[in-house]
Amino acid sequence: MKVKLAVLAAAILTVMSCGVDDAGEVQEAGRAQVTAALNEAVRLGHPGALAVIDDKGHSWSVTAGVGDIASGTPFPEDGQFRIGSVTKTFVATVMLQLVAEGKVELDAPVQRYLPGVVQGPGIDGNRITIRNLLQHTSGLPEYVAEFGATPEPWQIDFLSEQVRWQTTDLAAVLRTALTAPAEFEPGAKWQYRNTNYAFAGMVIEKVTGAPVGAEISRRIIEPLGLRGTYFPERDETAMRGPHPTGYSEVRGQRVDYTDQNVSSAGAAGAMVASGGDLNRFFTALLGGELIPPAQLAEMRTVRIVGEGGTLAYGLGLMRMTMPCGQEFWGHNGGITGSVTYAGLAPATGRAVAINVNQDFTDEERASAGERALAAAVCPTS
Repeated sequence: MKVKLAVLAAAILTVMSCGVDDAGEVQEAGRAQVTAALNEAVRLGHPGALAVIDDKGHSWSVTAGVGDIASGTPFPEDGQFRIGSVTKTFVATVMLQLVAEGKVELDAPVQRYLPGVVQGPGIDGNRITIRNLLQHTSGLPEYVAEFGATPEPWQIDFLSEQVRWQTTDLAAVLRTALTAPAEFEPGAKWQYRNTNYAFAGMVIEKVTGAPVGAEISRRIIEPLGLRGTYFPERDETAMRGPHPTGYSEVRGQRVDYTDQNVSSAGAAGAMVASGGDLNRFFTALLGGELIPPAQLAEMRTVRIVGEGGTLAYGLGLMRMTMPCGQEFWGHNGGITGSVTYAGLAPATGRAVAINVNQDFTDEERASAGERALAAAVCPTS
């Protein structure tokens, strides 16, 4: 998950929050602007892009570019894609369900659930709470550094080439990661770190006695009927359903990175979903179908993390303020070969899921995309 990408997400999603009321006019005006934005993303270097919109039951989608370069086939409108850190919202939802059931306390120390596990230089599981994990205020160091990846928020190299095919012992990786010192005192500041959700997943597994993916399936995927959504098995590398090819640049060359073992991503970013399923999930979550009002309020209690207050983070949930002033609640995510944005604008009830099938490789490209898409979908005059 890469938080700076929220700016790009906001640019594309603005059209969903600032459209006219009539459903037909929304579709026609919105489709033209989204199409222009996605075509610009393709011009900037992405093979293809998809936007799936649900406007209170009125659903439509737009694609641009191709789903596969070699064959020239279009981006499948109902296809699955790797959602990266959007996984975190699913994990946070399960944790808050456990809170509602009295099995977990938000402000209890992690030590209570994982005794002796979260310890290191300046790191004390007695002082880090479940809330700290879910809101990225723990001060824990980033574990993806153990794979040679940078924790910089604009880079999408969470799964480096060296770990593409291996099944990762994530607990062992986390032990090594915690030999690095704490980055700050728990609660003192906010810093997006995948380590927080790796440990959150471990807490869920310890409390429930089941794999985190199984709990997500039992508690969210199955009740909502999300047929295109799943948490991959530990040794699973291929996609199960229709999907675009996911691309990355490795040593300056564009490569097919669709198949990969995402056990190293785990609870921080392993899941696969379709655009329609993501819209259903966020509509259900923010509509109170998945967690009680008290826990949803906790989830939406945010800490400002972006310049000018346009980006804030709750418990596994982002609040993005669009250029037109509307709030958009959701999450974005990047994993090698895929970038995803998903969420809901509560004021209009419009859910949006967007995917591009190549990750960003440098900050300059990401920033250019943000500026271009913002200009395309949220004009100032």
